[in-house]
Amino acid sequence: MDLKSTRPRPSRALDPLLACTRWLALVSGVPVLAGCSGIQSALDPAGNDAYEIYLLTIVMTVGGTLIFVGVTALLLYAIFSRPEQRAWLGTRRTIVYGGLAFPIVTLTFLLPYGLTVMRDTDVPTADALQIEVIGEQFWWRVRYPAEQGQPEVTTANEVALPIGRRVTVTVTAADVIHSFWIPNLAGKIDMIPGRVNRFSFTVERPGIYRGVCAEFCGDQHALMAFDVLAMEDAEFSAWRAAQAAPAREPVTPFLERGRELFRSGGCGNCHAIRGTEANGQFGPDLTHVGSRRTIGAGQFPNNIGTLGGWIANTQHLKPGVRMPSYGMLTGEDLRAIAGYLESLK
Repeated sequence: MDLKSTRPRPSRALDPLLACTRWLALVSGVPVLAGCSGIQSALDPAGNDAYEIYLLTIVMTVGGTLIFVGVTALLLYAIFSRPEQRAWLGTRRTIVYGGLAFPIVTLTFLLPYGLTVMRDTDVPTADALQIEVIGEQFWWRVRYPAEQGQPEVTTANEVALPIGRRVTVTVTAADVIHSFWIPNLAGKIDMIPGRVNRFSFTVERPGIYRGVCAEFCGDQHALMAFDVLAMEDAEFSAWRAAQAAPAREPVTPFLERGRELFRSGGCGNCHAIRGTEANGQFGPDLTHVGSRRTIGAGQFPNNIGTLGGWIANTQHLKPGVRMPSYGMLTGEDLRAIAGYLESLK
């Protein structure tokens, strides 16, 4: 499954529109907008909903820039021109047309345009893919409810999405207020304890995107991110089927030792591994933790070395998280546990 390509499908007309709006931004004196792109940029939309928000941003920025330039030019003209040349600035006609008519007409245009963008984005559909996300200090619990014969799937710090299909994300928080934001795909939405919020969007371009918490939620707020994997529908179906399967059995004595250390260390009191007696709900589900790109909510690449370092020095790598450090384990034990977790593909 190749998610590295971020090229749009040929049938999509999104990129020509992006090129036009970026050219408009460039010639209007705000070239900085044209250069902002990547896996975490609201100025590089990968879906129609995000594009509508992007276009609204361009219109507001270009309009604001032109008005600022015009007002500044008039100010300089009033300061440096001769009194008889600037007399027209104080006439009744200038005040009525420039001070009243122009802002009224401009705002009258912008208000319905903004309302139209609100209407055309975040529109749910009956066949939308349902995803539930719970924000916790400082990670993301992600759940795909059972639908159309497909079983429920639970994962963490990673959201997989099919391109071309409407997605409805239901969000809440387990502790404090968080904010769910995937800049390339949609706007922000608050995650509030005791309250359920929803928003919808469609992904149009395959690739890997980055989501973040956009509301200060504690010491490690800046280190609370997640991966978004946008893929073709067939790849998504295969991913979901793999995630729904129970954990793999250890295939070597070394991995078997890692599983026994996981059990005896009480890790199953906080973490769940489906297919074993580990059924903890306090921490992330680890059934297929080895298949995730990162650990620590998007902070470190996922491999045996980083897994071992995380287990031994959690509070050093990310102070304030609720998982304690297990520095008392020997190096060999750490490698065994990390190897077992890494094998859970």
